[in-house]
Amino acid sequence: MAKRLVILGAGTAGTLLANQLRRRVAADELQIDVVDRDDVHVYQPGLLFVPFGLAKPGALVRSRSAQLRRGIAYHQAEIDRVALADKTVELADGTTLPYDALVVATGARLLPEETEGMLGNAWQKSVFTFYDLPGATALRDALARFDGGRLVVDIVDMPIKCPVAPIEFTFLADWYLRRRGIREKTTLTLATPLDGCFTKPVAAKHLTHLLEEKGVELEVEFAAGEVDGDGGRLVSYDGREIPFDLLVTIPLHGGQAYVERSEGLGDSLGFIPTDPATLRAHAAENLFAIGDATDLRASKAGSVAHFEGEILAENIEAFLRGKPLTARFDGHANCFVETGGGKALLIDFNDELQPVAGHFGPLPLLKESRLSHLAKLAFKPVYWHVLLPGHRIPLIGPTMPLRGKHLEDAA
Repeated sequence: MAKRLVILGAGTAGTLLANQLRRRVAADELQIDVVDRDDVHVYQPGLLFVPFGLAKPGALVRSRSAQLRRGIAYHQAEIDRVALADKTVELADGTTLPYDALVVATGARLLPEETEGMLGNAWQKSVFTFYDLPGATALRDALARFDGGRLVVDIVDMPIKCPVAPIEFTFLADWYLRRRGIREKTTLTLATPLDGCFTKPVAAKHLTHLLEEKGVELEVEFAAGEVDGDGGRLVSYDGREIPFDLLVTIPLHGGQAYVERSEGLGDSLGFIPTDPATLRAHAAENLFAIGDATDLRASKAGSVAHFEGEILAENIEAFLRGKPLTARFDGHANCFVETGGGKALLIDFNDELQPVAGHFGPLPLLKESRLSHLAKLAFKPVYWHVLLPGHRIPLIGPTMPLRGKHLEDAA
């Protein structure tokens, strides 16, 4: 009798994992069920470009179910709860899915309601986020109307999806405003709860330099506690204020609501406590987690989901066959950072190493280049036609390669 694997979430992580496992294990050995609330798969790296008219919203969206290989069952329903003791998932439509192994891949959700005033009268008028498609589209229209003033980009708290995206947005905003001839009429500020513009000191060294060149004001250790939309003020918990005419916020992130309803499944933020090497969750031996849903210190970035997927597919197959989990994830991540003007910067790191210098194939690391920008744009077809279907991307494996690289001094 075939064993049953249930994967909660059909985003990047859940989709590529399901497809990899379907390729590895025959259908008569393993039934794979994937659950998500809708049939809308968004290419999230493209959200950054929408506010500047560099990507069309409709071009970023495809059917979730259509990305799954034949032989994978798709359930479009809200998840009510997971019953770990019973080894079942209860859906809001009344369906119960028993499982032999369960993967949580439902990512992180935005929690703008957790910041006082954020969803007040100014929401989608002078206060926006580009971290979802409706927000990115509304912000595009607001930026087109913007004729100068105080533009503030604020990260409410960490962790967030794609930690470099707020910095990229700031760089692209500088480019966009210059192209429109209103940069000199605009004060551009990046506010962060961190003590620098990035979580990794080496990356902060390089990115802070670029902020200074572009005339971006950096407000560090700023923990936003209130958005006063009517008064145009962003207020920190320690009483500091940043005035704004247009606020671009990255709201607080948390796990999915069903995690909170599922006894023993998640932590206080709704993320899944997970072994960083094997990706087995702490709550049960047949429970695994991947991508933004975990509590790992690895970045909540698409590249991390990709690299985790290859490790987790191997470990789940081993678990179902009663073998030890031998594949190990090292926290590998690489990210393109758009810097404006048709250039980008590539960073490559893992849990043990700061971003390294040198080269990743033909691409320079920690240096702006036109080639890195083109590589970021070229990734979109790779995402749809190689990554999501569960194929290996040539020469890019889950473990961080060190050839052609060297450590950079953070000082």
